[in-house]
Amino acid sequence: MPDNPIILSREIVAESRLFGVERLALRFSNGEERVYERLRTPSIPAVLIVAVKENGNVVLIREYCCGTGRYELTLPKGAMDHPGEAVFEAANRELMEEAGYGAHSLTELKALSLSPAYMGHMIHIVLAQDLYPKTLPGDEPEPLEVVEHPLEDIESLLAMDDFTEARALAALYMARDIYRKRK
Repeated sequence: MPDNPIILSREIVAESRLFGVERLALRFSNGEERVYERLRTPSIPAVLIVAVKENGNVVLIREYCCGTGRYELTLPKGAMDHPGEAVFEAANRELMEEAGYGAHSLTELKALSLSPAYMGHMIHIVLAQDLYPKTLPGDEPEPLEVVEHPLEDIESLLAMDDFTEARALAALYMARDIYRKRK
């Protein structure tokens, strides 16, 4: 594997309350130079929860997504935004806030990058099992619709126009593979 490129310069070209755009001038090991841009986000890790009920259904939420400008069906998720909050604490809290469940059993499946060519954001995929009803007040502007769907039937989710989030799809396949190995 080649050495990382040398950063010749870096400059913030745009900034908002949540995001910044950084321009990097790079020199690669073969001498080629290029200018890249990346989205700088606060280094706040996040969690995405695959909550599976005893009947084999996964708990999904439908929420408004500003990026697509419409309501999307996805998995509960959120930032680890409390000081010192661990992955499992954040996952259980977000599950309670967004879907009205807590989990007695939590397993981290993998940490995924979202678009590593353009940003450094990572999200921890957590499998939640042994669910129980529990709600916490969250920061959502409106109540979220909670939808159950069979974990074994990911293909019909793919056919839905409002199920488009790639990280949710990857998480569901990982969880489904775990369940199939247990059978």
